[in-house]
Amino acid sequence: MSSLLPSEKAFVPFVSVANMMRLVHHIGIETLLSELTDVIEADFRRWESFDKTPRVASHSGEGVIELMPTSDGEIYSFKYVNGHPKNMAHGLQTVTAFGLLAEVSTGYPVLLTEMTLLTALRTAATSAMAARHLAPKGTRTMAMIGNGAQAEFQALAMKAAVGIDHIRLYDIDPQATAKTVRNLSGMGLTVTACTSSQSAIEGAGIITTCTADKSYATILTDNMVAAGVHINAIGGDCPGKTELHRDILLRADTFVEYPPQTRIEGEIQQMDADYPVTELWQVITGHVTGRRDANQITLFDSVGFAVEDFSALRYVRRKLGGTGFYQDLDIIADPDEPRDLFGMLLRAEQA
Repeated sequence: MSSLLPSEKAFVPFVSVANMMRLVHHIGIETLLSELTDVIEADFRRWESFDKTPRVASHSGEGVIELMPTSDGEIYSFKYVNGHPKNMAHGLQTVTAFGLLAEVSTGYPVLLTEMTLLTALRTAATSAMAARHLAPKGTRTMAMIGNGAQAEFQALAMKAAVGIDHIRLYDIDPQATAKTVRNLSGMGLTVTACTSSQSAIEGAGIITTCTADKSYATILTDNMVAAGVHINAIGGDCPGKTELHRDILLRADTFVEYPPQTRIEGEIQQMDADYPVTELWQVITGHVTGRRDANQITLFDSVGFAVEDFSALRYVRRKLGGTGFYQDLDIIADPDEPRDLFGMLLRAEQA
């Protein structure tokens, strides 16, 4: 497979934050989220073709730094990502990331890009994909508990891919809710700011929890969750960090990305090792039924998996062609004679 971009093989297309924002607006935010949902779903349909491993994590008292690799045998990808909830107090992002695509056949990288924005986009698209298969049919209202950096992306992905038109918001920080209300103004959604989690989930067919504290938290208790709802739990994504009371999991049918990772990082870390879960790809391919009836509680225990990053990187690479929204980086030493790396170095001094 050769590069889709007009670059020499020694140059790697790099998408900066500024160019990623240009690309998003060039495509259109909702169009991008809808297309990305479809691209991720297409890769979930060929789930068995991917190398899979739990992400490589370096934990500290301050947060976590992770590498997330995968390959389908033709393309290799990885993402570097951190999660540091205390960063907000210092005016820093909780999550930052960058990612890379490479050709398996040569080992040469073919794309390097920021992934702080792209991770927010692919996380929202993955949530929408899960809701499309698991949420009650005809659902128009979603509750968003936790109104931080991910909130608007989640809302717009649900609008674009699922048909949600009403968002009910709650955050322990009223300023976070006010920010989200402001940013979603004019986006074609009815947005309601609520004063508690309980009031936010009233009438909602989908409940999305996305909080940042690295702790065993109880954002939802069992008595709050009515029959028939779908829950996207996306804030609990590392050991020692959860959002739901375990009694909710005892009532729900739980769907996950990759069980060996989710049992370490997700809501199900609270449960016994034999707690039953269903892999989401099996629902998407029709091997397993997702939502069976109107009273079933479905839970997508999402921690984020490398295949989703692979999909997002591949999508960006395809969309870059003809846009100019990238720079060529000279990061691959490529002498005219492959065995003469030292000679290339000598000639550089003479030049």
